[in-house]
Amino acid sequence: MAQASGIVIAGVSGRMGQMLVRLITDHSKVRLAGALEREGHDWIGQDLGVAMGGARAGIKVSDDVTKTFADAQAVIDFTAAGASVSLAHCSARAKIVHVIGTTGFSDEQLQAIRLAAQETVIIRAGNMSLGVNLLVQLTKRVAAVLDDDYDIEVLEAHHRKKIDAPSGTALMLGSAAAEGRNVILEDVADRVRDGITGERARGHIGFATIRGGDVVGEHDVIFAGPGERLVLRHVASDRALFARGAIRAALWGQGKPTGEYSMVDVLGL
Repeated sequence: MAQASGIVIAGVSGRMGQMLVRLITDHSKVRLAGALEREGHDWIGQDLGVAMGGARAGIKVSDDVTKTFADAQAVIDFTAAGASVSLAHCSARAKIVHVIGTTGFSDEQLQAIRLAAQETVIIRAGNMSLGVNLLVQLTKRVAAVLDDDYDIEVLEAHHRKKIDAPSGTALMLGSAAAEGRNVILEDVADRVRDGITGERARGHIGFATIRGGDVVGEHDVIFAGPGERLVLRHVASDRALFARGAIRAALWGQGKPTGEYSMVDVLGL
């Protein structure tokens, strides 16, 4: 039997990090090769299982990226933009697959990730689910068919602890709509509305954000035309679907040519 692929989890104390640990522990094709947290975190030096409130796992939480990557084939990263950029450079040096589920990057940070992808495989996606990536493709196709008589609005809802807005998935959907209409999103995006805004600009793509409770993730793309509305919708009820997608990406990326990929590539869409 082939040896299971070793995966490191970055940001292991977070909700996604702990979800990934549980799924990898029960997975037949992957094994947990290491657990990373930021310098100074309370979990550093602790046994991962004990830190998570369970039995000993035999893996200590570390902040030493180089040492942790030494026995790994991939790292899954749902952390923060700055941390993901740093991990991208470390992944490039270690020649391991880097799966990035982090969102909220600046243009400069995205460029840094592209540079790192010249040396290794980086798979970056604002959302790792099959359903959302299908929704992205549908949004692009519908936008290409419906003209500017149909106003496009992207509505997203997430839990109260999410720190970026609009969500990475909402921006994916907005970009797909813009691509379908052969325009640049930054030129037509309305991301903030407050006060006397005047009429809606024809051809613009609007974003609306909701934050509250423990909402896992809900996204609507609304095409509002004369006398009718077409609504494309995805509702996530369990964040395990994002974790499963990330593990799938980590396996898919091994052996691929260096470069930056997305879940569209992983899923063959």
